[in-house]
Amino acid sequence: MTDDVIIAPQADSEIWRGAVAWEERDGRARAWRLLPERAARAHAPELVRHATMAAGVRALVTTDASEARLELDFEHDADARLDVLLDGELYRRVEVTSGLTDLRVPLPDGEHDLAIWLPQVGQSWVGPLTLVGASTAAPTPPAAPRWTTYGSSITQCSAADGPSETWPAVAARALGWDLTCLGFGGQCHLDPIAASTIAAVPADVVSMCLGINIYGGATFSPRTFAAHASAFVERVRAAHPDATLVVITPIASPARETTPNAVDFTLEQMREDLRSVVDVLQAEGDANLHLVDGLSLLGLDEVHLLPDALHPDGEGYRLMGERVALAMGALTGAAPATVR
Repeated sequence: MTDDVIIAPQADSEIWRGAVAWEERDGRARAWRLLPERAARAHAPELVRHATMAAGVRALVTTDASEARLELDFEHDADARLDVLLDGELYRRVEVTSGLTDLRVPLPDGEHDLAIWLPQVGQSWVGPLTLVGASTAAPTPPAAPRWTTYGSSITQCSAADGPSETWPAVAARALGWDLTCLGFGGQCHLDPIAASTIAAVPADVVSMCLGINIYGGATFSPRTFAAHASAFVERVRAAHPDATLVVITPIASPARETTPNAVDFTLEQMREDLRSVVDVLQAEGDANLHLVDGLSLLGLDEVHLLPDALHPDGEGYRLMGERVALAMGALTGAAPATVR
C-alpha cells in the first residue's frame, strides 16, 4: 500500500538536517543557524539576517516515492538555486526567484536516497516535504561524525554553483559527515552568539575559519585579535572536550596580504597570530586542536579563482571543498570519496 508521506521541517526531524532551530509562519518554516533565543542579545542585525539563510540546510530521506513536492516562499534580491540529489548525484538544479516556488520533482522507480539542499542565500520559508506514493520514507542514515563549521561569506559561499557545491557541502559529502554550516556573509567577528551556538550544537568536529571579516571590519587589532581568537576556541573546547577542533586561517587575498587595514593589521600577520593561538593551546595540552593554513586551500597562485580578489567562484569553492576534505580527513583518519 502506498500513500503520500508529509514531513514538516522541525527541530526534532531526523530528515531535515543542518538547522539549529526552525521558526514557523503561515504553515511554512524558516531555518535558523544561530540560537534564536539569543538573537536580541547579539546586537548585530546583519548577523541575525544571515543566520536565517539556509546555508547547509537540507532534507535527507530514503524513499520509493514517485514524486517529491516542496513549496518554497523565497525572499531575496537576486536569483538563487535549490539542488535535488539522488543517490549522491545532482539530479536537478532549480533556479529560484523571489516569491512562491512549487517544486515538483518526478523520481525514478525503486528506492533511492533523496537529498534536497535549500538555497544558501536569501530567506527560505519552506512547507512540508511531500513524498507522493511512498511506501518507504525513512531518514537516510545520519552521516558521522557531526561537523560544525564557522566562518564568513567564504563559508556561506553565495557564488557556489549550487547549495550542494559550497565548499562545506562538498567536503561533508566527500567525507560522509553530518554538516551544520555557520557561514555568515560579512559577519564572522567571534560573536558570543556564535560561540554559544557552536557550544549548543552536538559536534564531533568543529572547524573555525577566522580572520577575513575581522580584517575588513578592523574588528580587532594586532593587540587584541589573538586573545579574542584564543578565548573563542577555548569556549568551544569547553563545550566539546572530546571533539576535533580545527582553526583555518584566511585563504589568499592579494590586496590584503601585506596591506595594513584601518588598525594596521595584515592577513599575513593574522595567519601568524592564529598559528600562535593554536601553538600555545597545543603546548598547554590540547592535542586535538589543529591548524589548517588557508593558503593550502586556495593560494596566491590561484587568484584566477577569485573574481573579486576575495571570494572564490564556483570552481574555487569546489576545489576548496576537495582540499578541506583531504585536510580534515588526514586529521581525523577519514578517507574522502569523490563528490559527483
